Amino acid sequence: MAKLYFSYATMNAGKSTLLLQASYNYRERGMRTAIFIASFDDRAGQGRISSRIGLTSDAIAFDHTDDLYRHIEQLNGDGDGEVACVFVDEAQFLSEEQVWQLARAADRLHIPIMAYGLRTDFQGKLFPGSQALLAIADELREVRTICHCGRKATMVVRLGADGKVAREGAQVEIGGNDKYVSYCRRHWDDIMNAD
Repeated sequence: MAKLYFSYATMNAGKSTLLLQASYNYRERGMRTAIFIASFDDRAGQGRISSRIGLTSDAIAFDHTDDLYRHIEQLNGDGDGEVACVFVDEAQFLSEEQVWQLARAADRLHIPIMAYGLRTDFQGKLFPGSQALLAIADELREVRTICHCGRKATMVVRLGADGKVAREGAQVEIGGNDKYVSYCRRHWDDIMNAD
């Protein structure tokens, strides 16, 4: 039985590395995979995924209007072989409906769906895609990273252009190590509530 998996973490935990490694394992055995990423996340280039340790792959760029179930269904029947597994990077950017579309693909097309993403934003609030995945995924997996103090990091702080902590702003702002720092809840709270 195919399942919908959600592997979540804060920034810099290695989610993209794990995704790329898992996809490689399928492909090494002659199995076809499909990798999706939000179209506006172009840090590695449009329709590309890159990890901090240098692994990269082409991906299918999607936006909020795309029907992912239909896209996966079309890929599965395009004559290039059945899709053995679907991977979604930056899954927090999925809409709630797209999460349901992925669940339908697992349930009706019998294709495992592995989504990787952030759980919360820099203000400690759930992303819509993550909220839906936490609610309906068959399996949840926490990918761990650590705070500077050695505790498990579960929160992220956004830095502004001036290098200072941002406490307000749009929920989505693409960036990497230059813009986001992971902390344990205690240190995140200290930083976010400092005068």
